[in-house]
Amino acid sequence: MAAGKYSYMIKYLAFILSFTMTLSITNAQSEQSGHYAVVNGLKMYYEIRGSGKPLVLIHGGGSTIESTFGRLLPEFSKAHQVIAVEMQAHGHTLDIDRTSSFEQDADDVAALLRQLKIEKADIMGFSNGGMDALQIAVRHPQLVRRLILASTPFRRAGMQAGFWEGLQHATLSNMPPPLKEAYLRANPDELGLRAMFDRDRTRMLAFKDFSDSDVQAIQAPTLVMDGDADVVRPEHALELSRTLPHAKLCILPGGHGEYIGDICFPNKNSNIPLLAAGIIEEFLKE
Repeated sequence: MAAGKYSYMIKYLAFILSFTMTLSITNAQSEQSGHYAVVNGLKMYYEIRGSGKPLVLIHGGGSTIESTFGRLLPEFSKAHQVIAVEMQAHGHTLDIDRTSSFEQDADDVAALLRQLKIEKADIMGFSNGGMDALQIAVRHPQLVRRLILASTPFRRAGMQAGFWEGLQHATLSNMPPPLKEAYLRANPDELGLRAMFDRDRTRMLAFKDFSDSDVQAIQAPTLVMDGDADVVRPEHALELSRTLPHAKLCILPGGHGEYIGDICFPNKNSNIPLLAAGIIEEFLKE
């Protein structure tokens, strides 16, 4: 009996040790994937996962790599060298004293790719990140192989009724708690959190429509994605797909970012993000 008891304890301790070592290795690998690069005066944080053709991921407003792409990163890194970035004032990337705009974000990502000696990449952006991706395609078309625009407005009229009025009066208290928590995990600084909110709100309120000529000049094959209950109207996603010269449209069930597994949605076991990942993978293989 005693020998059996001690044998059980030894196995238990061995399991704990093995689990702890595995957790330490996983954490170390996660830390090693994070890097910084100075681009246009900004110390930008980025992560590299996997190998293969480069795929750049640009998160949404008020978000981090984890909060926007946590569900999709493991899928994408199976077949791609994923380069996930955090833009000015978001997550690990601290704010600096300069104007925040979608054009500036595009130039920052382009500068990072040049530092990494990447001549061409697939670019995926969600929400505000999709507007960044659109600007990359407009301002730096030679860098873009294929484009994925998820929940991306290109005109102010593309948002649901009441959006702009609500944003005009929004305060930090209106920010979804999961997004606040994700930011503070990356950067435990309440002042940084407020700076991010203020930057995103001001930048979005100042957003001006993309011109038809700029959008129509984009030659990269593009996948336009949206949710059927998205804050970006599905009809607007259709309009974007028809304005782009080489675009496909995908409408999936869910709200803003739900179909890619955004952290704000409670059903962490939904298979819809895996479906979205499969659709994106098929598009990138074409």
